[in-house]
Amino acid sequence: MRQHRRTLRLLGSLLLVAMAASVTGAAPAPAASPTLDRVIPAPASVAPGGSPYRITRGTHIRVDGSRETRGVGEYLARILRPSTGYRLPVTTQGAGGIRLRLAEGPFGAEGYRLDSGRAGVTITAARAAGLFHGVQTLRQLLPAAVEKDSVQPGPWLVAGGTITDTPRYGWRGAMLDVSRHFFTVDQVKRYIDQLALYKINKLHLHLSDDQGWRIAIDSWPRLAAYGGSTEVGGGPGGFYTKADYKEIVRYAASRYLEVVPEIDMPGHTNAALASYADLNCDGVAPPLYTGTEVGFSSLCVGKEITYDFVDDVIRELAALTPGRYLHIGGDEAHSTSHEDYVKFMDRVQPVVAKYGKTVVGWHQLTGATPAPGALAQYWGLDGTSAEEKAQVAKAARNGTGLILSPADRVYLDMKYTKETPLGLSWAGYVEVRRSYDWDPGAYLPDVPGGAVRGVEAPMWSETLENSAHIEFMAFPRLPGVAELGWSPAATHDWERYRGRLAAQAERWDALGIEWYRSPQVPWPAAGGR
Repeated sequence: MRQHRRTLRLLGSLLLVAMAASVTGAAPAPAASPTLDRVIPAPASVAPGGSPYRITRGTHIRVDGSRETRGVGEYLARILRPSTGYRLPVTTQGAGGIRLRLAEGPFGAEGYRLDSGRAGVTITAARAAGLFHGVQTLRQLLPAAVEKDSVQPGPWLVAGGTITDTPRYGWRGAMLDVSRHFFTVDQVKRYIDQLALYKINKLHLHLSDDQGWRIAIDSWPRLAAYGGSTEVGGGPGGFYTKADYKEIVRYAASRYLEVVPEIDMPGHTNAALASYADLNCDGVAPPLYTGTEVGFSSLCVGKEITYDFVDDVIRELAALTPGRYLHIGGDEAHSTSHEDYVKFMDRVQPVVAKYGKTVVGWHQLTGATPAPGALAQYWGLDGTSAEEKAQVAKAARNGTGLILSPADRVYLDMKYTKETPLGLSWAGYVEVRRSYDWDPGAYLPDVPGGAVRGVEAPMWSETLENSAHIEFMAFPRLPGVAELGWSPAATHDWERYRGRLAAQAERWDALGIEWYRSPQVPWPAAGGR
């Protein structure tokens, strides 16, 4: 309750500040257009020069005949039309304006080139995902007011020059825990849009835990109906129907994010154990759980019904998920002996492959035998024991890919400081610089560089109840994690980054995003929440 009151005071103060600003100050003059070197994530190559392009009432968005390119063009038009007031027709005809084109080149699956000059802006990519990421860069090259949902004065200038850009890593993820607190489809969509702005390409959904089961499984209906009926603190919980989940997957795909669903096991399973007594070794279902402790629950490794359950859940979830990956958790299984843990993972990993998916697990999976092609998600700390890090490194040398999510660096639910009214602090306090200032390629000793597949920023929700809470913890740290995943290591520089980050504040305000005004960043005087 104390936590909740502090949160309300914080949000109330933010509202008063915003109201005061609207009463006491005249509308600010239109901001100058950002320069090419102000983008987050930092592009691989920037060559400024030449005249800017001005979006006007006569601007068209030109696309080729492909459905995907037209989809990206319509997405761009929907962003630009409310603030500019212009029609911005999407067409295959004409010259000049904003052009989106697919062409072979050194872009890979997600890279692009953006050329801007007096005659227009052209974004070129080999794949539609690259065009989409190029559009995110174009957004940041326009004044922040372009993000508003009402007509703004402009002018709408795009600085002249060329950006050539490809990502450092193929996995640039964000995890949202919908189990500790349930978030609606619309709330998840809102977060997806925020992730897309910074070229995140994986949405990891933590769909089950002790406090709630969030996805309908036809063959085990009580998982959602009963196991999904509560959350931390005893709220009403909720779950996604299969149609809901498909809509999240569809919407994420439209923003070029791949959904990675997680069913955590053999631990973190109290919601399932409460729903079906037979999943317990003693045949007795425990009560539903609304606290925040971890490590006390476990599926019964010795019962065959456990593997019937796992097979059914993975089969149904895999059928709903077009992406390549399925996350099986595996962390904090303190109630499962090591012998049983190994036995369980040996039985379960082939089930994932049976239904056409690749295993992802938390890094404790490396204590068993990771399946060929599996990915292990490292969530340890800088201070995690050398023995545990060596176990992860050994698996990496044997072919297991790594996703880096060190908790004292990129867990977005960690408090910024002891005064932060939301979040936890078991991994320490994580201010903006600490979250940004590390190198994924050199973080774990004795790990081959090629084993690191990317980074992911988890958002656990023990203390988070709504979109404002999610945003306050994500911003301003999320853009830094995105930059670690996208930008070349050579661009990594805290002093330059903090200036680019400060310039994002006006954009977040225009988008209605709640954010934390870190004292480590030189925010504009008029910005901030």
